[in-house]
Amino acid sequence: MATTSLLGASFSADEKRILFSSNASGIFNAYTLPVDGGTPQSLTRSTLESNFSVSFFPHDDRVLFTRDRGGDENNHLFLREMDGTEKDLTPGDGLKAQFAGWRPDGSAFFVSSNERDSKFFDLYRYDSQTYTRTLLFRNEKGFDLGAISRDERWIALNKSNTASDSDIYLLDIPKQEFKHLTRHEGVISFHAETFDPASQRLFFLTNEGSEFKRLRTYDLITGAIEDQESADWDIVYTYFSRNGRFRITGVNQDGSIVIRVVKDSGAGEKPVTLPALPEGEIRGVTFSESGARMAFYVNGDCSPDNLFVHDFNTGQVRQLTQSLSPEIDPSDLVDAEVVRFRSFDGMVIPSIYYKPHEASAINKVPALVYVHGGPGGQTMRGYNAQIQYLVNHGYAVLGINNRGSSGYGKTFFAAANRKHGREPLWDCVEAKTYLASLDYIDHERIGIMGASYGGYMTLAALAFRPEAFKVGVDIFGVSNWLRTLESIPPYWESVRKAIYHEIGDPVKDIDILVATSPLFHANEIRKPLLVIQGANDPRVTKAESDEIVEAVRRHNVPVEYVVFSDEGHSFTKKKNQIEANRRILEFLDKYLKGGKEKDKAAGEQRNAAC
Repeated sequence: MATTSLLGASFSADEKRILFSSNASGIFNAYTLPVDGGTPQSLTRSTLESNFSVSFFPHDDRVLFTRDRGGDENNHLFLREMDGTEKDLTPGDGLKAQFAGWRPDGSAFFVSSNERDSKFFDLYRYDSQTYTRTLLFRNEKGFDLGAISRDERWIALNKSNTASDSDIYLLDIPKQEFKHLTRHEGVISFHAETFDPASQRLFFLTNEGSEFKRLRTYDLITGAIEDQESADWDIVYTYFSRNGRFRITGVNQDGSIVIRVVKDSGAGEKPVTLPALPEGEIRGVTFSESGARMAFYVNGDCSPDNLFVHDFNTGQVRQLTQSLSPEIDPSDLVDAEVVRFRSFDGMVIPSIYYKPHEASAINKVPALVYVHGGPGGQTMRGYNAQIQYLVNHGYAVLGINNRGSSGYGKTFFAAANRKHGREPLWDCVEAKTYLASLDYIDHERIGIMGASYGGYMTLAALAFRPEAFKVGVDIFGVSNWLRTLESIPPYWESVRKAIYHEIGDPVKDIDILVATSPLFHANEIRKPLLVIQGANDPRVTKAESDEIVEAVRRHNVPVEYVVFSDEGHSFTKKKNQIEANRRILEFLDKYLKGGKEKDKAAGEQRNAAC
């Protein structure tokens, strides 16, 4: 947990420094680093709330950054002037604001805010000198804001119909007229990504006619649609560098992100040869304005994010950070492995697996089924401090991608709709069977854990398949779908119907939601349970955890409950991260790993009594 977490990258106007976020102080703050290497300089020095860097101003050393209060997710956008003074550019209570990009010449920037109506995000343009703002788009139809064309004529708008079906609209800003680009029949995903630098084409993703998402373009003048880029996996994003000369694409390839970079040569796009790097994934690619330098992160199973800079003129690659704690021997960490098993109905379930070094047929180890959030999330390869911590202490961890996970095609993704608490859960039980089949796993010592939706799956496993797992660790997980669906944050209004379609409508589907909510079946939970909750969580409110803990305790089942008063739906403070993981390990050592000795002792007492 002493590993430093890093986020973001933005070049200064002179291209000599990089702005990024780090929690080296124990809480996230904004820092800069020289591109030639050196000591990070802190720009913000918060000791209470995490500050996340957004961007340098294009022509000077002013900085934009964002923060919320105690994890409530009501982020505001702040300005740091060159003299170090700070200003909230989006003041007010109960609002959420997000940076939405720069005008190409740097004279203005764009911000979305739900201050007018908590359910919808409007779009504003801010003058870079005076900070006066102009409303560009009043959002009254529940659109998700997309890219803005560089000539400021068009805004791409995304519209979710269900979790698997969506549309793209174009707003003509001067005329304030909408155009529906993706009229279709059936269930198809469309998502606008970016406009080309000439403001002539819209790049968008779709799985129309395919299991996986590919990249297409829409000609804003002729309306012609053309295929641009594809893979045997989902393309998950594409974007242009600020100067428009480079385009960066990410492909979700079997649990890893593979980066493609192309450059406009004047006669079309040509692939950019990326530098030779340590083993791992390239993430967060950012180009300087001139295009001479590229900043990026490299992340591996045994190596957390480290910031690099590649100079195209010299060919030099420089690593700027060392995020792994110097007290950790990298050889003590383990590489992940992609594994697959067949579930109860023959469906193949992909997973990311971590095996402890000491595990063997004569030294069997306990194991955990580790469930991601979502529901439609995905466990991916890459450095995970929590998993490495558990594996280092002798626990095998299987990061399951149960049906309904993203990254494995639209059929697999849709296979969990309105089946949560049933088929996806049964995949988790089959994951336990898979683990038990390995000769170095103690089949009697297998638990389940997860955060958010993974926390729900943990509770569901203990309630609906109480015989399956030895223990459960629930980190801010849903216990009562009725309450969660009725209390989702107002700014999720654009996806409310999609969530209802996937999980259930709290008015129309009460019977289904009661049947699949662990709270109403807490009397079935008989295995030890650890619950961790952030007091300010706006997604899964504290009442969810309060009530499941109370209900399970009524049946004299061992329950440990940890609440963090200054966190929301994730951990942004290192002290809390350390405490949570310490409590998780102690709980597992007591009830999962240590339970074997207790059971053996109890058996000996029974034999003696006989």
